[in-house]
Amino acid sequence: MMPWVKSFDEEVAIENAMKVFWAKGFEPASIADLLKGTGLNRGSFYNAFGDKQQLFVRTLQQYDLKRHILLARLEALDNPKEAISQFIDSTVASTVADKDNKGCFLFNTALNISSYDEKVNEIVSNGVREIEAFLRRCIEVGQARDEISNAINPEATAKTLLALIVSIRVLGRGVFVEEALITIANQGKQLIGISLTEPT
Repeated sequence: MMPWVKSFDEEVAIENAMKVFWAKGFEPASIADLLKGTGLNRGSFYNAFGDKQQLFVRTLQQYDLKRHILLARLEALDNPKEAISQFIDSTVASTVADKDNKGCFLFNTALNISSYDEKVNEIVSNGVREIEAFLRRCIEVGQARDEISNAINPEATAKTLLALIVSIRVLGRGVFVEEALITIANQGKQLIGISLTEPT
C-alpha cells in the first residue's frame, strides 16, 4: 500500500476548521460541516487530524498562538501603560469589527470549559493565565518605573482588567454597543492611571 501523502496546506485547513468551530461551537459542528469548511475528503481529514476532538485542539492552539504573538509584541514596546492601553483598544476594535458576533474563540471555549477534556482545559486555562500574567507584569514594571501608582495591587488589578476584557468580548456579542464597550475600556485604563483625552 502506498503511504498517504498530504496534498493540502494543513495550516489553512486548521484555520478554516477554526471558523467552523467558532461559528457553530464544538458539539454542533459536524464532520460534514468540517469537511465542507476545510474542503477535505474524509480520508484526508482522518489521516491528518485523527478526529473532531483532535482537530478542535489544533484550532485552539493555532488561535492561542496569535494571542501569544500579540502579547509578545505589546510587551516589546517597553511601555507598560501603552501596552495595556493597546491591548484593551484592540479588544474593543476586534469586538466592534466582529459583525457576526462570534466573540473570542478562547473566551467562548472558557465559558463552557466543563464540557471539554483535559487538553482543552489546559490550553484555555494557560491562555487566560498568560493574559493575566502579561497585565500583571506590565503593572509591576510601570510601578518600578514610577509610571503606575504603587497604591494599586498588581495581581488584583490584573484580574480586574482581565475581567473587563472578557466582558467586552462577551457583552459585545450584540448586547452592548460600541459606546458602552469604550466606557468599559476607559474604566480599565483609569485603573492604572491612564488619563483619558477629553473630547474636543
